[in-house]
Amino acid sequence: MVRVDIPDGVAPDAATTWPPRELIDSYLGSFDFSAVAADAHVAPEMARQFRDVLGRFASGVTVVTASTGGGPTGMTCQSFSSVSLEPPLVMFLPAKTSRAWPVMRTAGHFTVNLLASDQEALSNQFAAKGVDKFAGVAWEPAPSTGAPRLEGALAWIDCTIHAVHEAGDHYVVLGRVQELVVGAATQPLIFYRSAYHRLAE
Repeated sequence: MVRVDIPDGVAPDAATTWPPRELIDSYLGSFDFSAVAADAHVAPEMARQFRDVLGRFASGVTVVTASTGGGPTGMTCQSFSSVSLEPPLVMFLPAKTSRAWPVMRTAGHFTVNLLASDQEALSNQFAAKGVDKFAGVAWEPAPSTGAPRLEGALAWIDCTIHAVHEAGDHYVVLGRVQELVVGAATQPLIFYRSAYHRLAE
């Protein structure tokens, strides 16, 4: 049997709370530090420190969706924030390697589904590759955009694409808010240090 040393402060069953690697990579960058070493501008130790420090910023979890000619599409995203009240703008940051983002951009709209504490499986499903992300998922189209609103979310923010900017290995997508709806759920799903968490009662 291989002995695994568990670092101080990490629960023995911590691995059961880890989301898919694709989800972690989309938020904090790739695990492949050898590839980073080939880039003269970013040292491997800086990449590790970047991931370690930024991983200590706790955030909510969202699934960003859109309605396209080929059917609904979506992706899990932690890089989300409000931007402006006048005009009402929000933003999310898809990786340039995202397969869903180019389709969303063509659609011209998106809905941000703020995930509730019991939607960890939904987050994993939309972060996975090579699967039908909407299999078994209950949703309804937003009246303003037609983008999927996932059942059970904390809230839904329906947007049209306002502007898109390149930012390193991600895009900064600004959305003009068209409609805001609060759901029945009250507790958010939290992402911290590459794992899911929930608020203490």
